[in-house]
Amino acid sequence: MKHFFLVAPSLLLLILVSSCSSGWTTLFDGSSLDGWREVGNANWELTDGTVSADSGSGFLVTEDSYGDFEMTVEFWVDEPANSGVFIRCADPQNITAGNSYEVNIFDMRPDPTYATGGIVNVAAPSSVINTANQWNTYEIRAQGSRLVLTLNGTQTVDVTDDQFSQGPIALQYGAGTVRFRNVQIRSLE
Repeated sequence: MKHFFLVAPSLLLLILVSSCSSGWTTLFDGSSLDGWREVGNANWELTDGTVSADSGSGFLVTEDSYGDFEMTVEFWVDEPANSGVFIRCADPQNITAGNSYEVNIFDMRPDPTYATGGIVNVAAPSSVINTANQWNTYEIRAQGSRLVLTLNGTQTVDVTDDQFSQGPIALQYGAGTVRFRNVQIRSLE
């Protein structure tokens, strides 16, 4: 019994140190939009641990800028949804696929070249993964000029492109119903 009381605090300390040293930072936890600002007129709303929109057009943009990182983003969209995760935004007031990397969420894109799982104007997805009406997870890694996307455990992009090296992150609402939750990031610098 004495050994348990000596080992338990040491084990708890080890668990706490391990979880803190992982380096992950929560950008959105479902309870507030602290650290984000709105650009455009999308009707963003906090509900049930998510942020969602279903009308207007716009972005939630991080106040901070990021260079080399890996991040995870969970999203839910309906079939007609048009959305995306924009990274390394060069102009956070006027975000486009031409001044940032648009990690696309658009299953019904008229030109499917850069559908969900691709980076618009940079890399087509290697796999077609329909994401409508279910929770999905993007893992995005941006390190130097190398960009790697994984969607629901399947790597869809591994490309080298040096157009953008740093900038805020933006969550997009364009059409349909879009929800985000559990947005986390870890610096690779």
